[in-house]
Amino acid sequence: MISDPAAFEHYRRSPNAKTTLPRLLLGTAIVGLFWVATTMAVLFGGAYLFVIWQALSGTPIEGGAVQNFLASPAGILAALASFAGIWLGLWAAMRWVHHEPLTALIGTSRRVSGSGFLKGLAAVLITSLLSEILLYLLQPDLVRGAIGLSSWLLFLIPIIVLTLLQTSSEEVLFRGYLLRGLAKRFQNPFIWALLPALLFTSMHWSPSSTAAINACVLASIAAFALLLTLVVYATGNLGAAFGAHLGNNLTGFLVISHQQSYNSFALLNAKPLEGPGWTTLDAVLIAAIGIVCSLLTVLLLLHPRSPLKVGPDKAESGENA
Repeated sequence: MISDPAAFEHYRRSPNAKTTLPRLLLGTAIVGLFWVATTMAVLFGGAYLFVIWQALSGTPIEGGAVQNFLASPAGILAALASFAGIWLGLWAAMRWVHHEPLTALIGTSRRVSGSGFLKGLAAVLITSLLSEILLYLLQPDLVRGAIGLSSWLLFLIPIIVLTLLQTSSEEVLFRGYLLRGLAKRFQNPFIWALLPALLFTSMHWSPSSTAAINACVLASIAAFALLLTLVVYATGNLGAAFGAHLGNNLTGFLVISHQQSYNSFALLNAKPLEGPGWTTLDAVLIAAIGIVCSLLTVLLLLHPRSPLKVGPDKAESGENA
């Protein structure tokens, strides 16, 4: 399905001579520091204001301030906003460590592929619908979310914007900065493709879930990471990965939530994955659904006859794929 890897070859060769392994490690550390600092500032600052608001409104204060804040709609918005730290860290790393513009991470044309973004978004929304149907057949416990329709519409644009901030920051870090930098230094895809994917996947481990559910979630995330890597390989641009990741997360944030800690804005709530009652067979089936839907998304985006097929980034003409 990927007959011409020229776009990715151009992308992997685009870093300058300052993209060495030590500099890549230093840049990654800088990104981590910016991310942690931004997260702490946003969450602790938000929790402080949240406690003050509760005190002024006479709301009883129970439990930890940060935990209460994170469980609130404002806390979810703040958590998404904290991913701005990744963008800030990448800007600093690219400017002072690699002496390249941040846009160099986006693709060979240094612009987000608009058509790739829309195709990635559409493909994942289609396969997410299939995934939710299959998950409903597996576990039909589906209830109306607490948010009203008017409030949902009010928060729709902010959630979309902040989710795009979150998903794009992860893509530009894992499928941009790390993948591009490692691909510059190493020819072996088990290094430049597998290492960022494993790191990305490991970040989705949940200590509140059972081992079986964690395994199924990580398997699904790994398949999704493979999908995102393949579309970057096919296009030499992060546009399709931006759209695909956004579509995946918006489905969970706004439509059907499978996580109790992130269901404040979802219209429907399914049985939370971190909750009790899941069997090992359930976990296997959930993983299978996730993997199959990721493979179907690959077909939608890369099959020659697919109307959603993405094309290579056009660095020479500056046109988006």
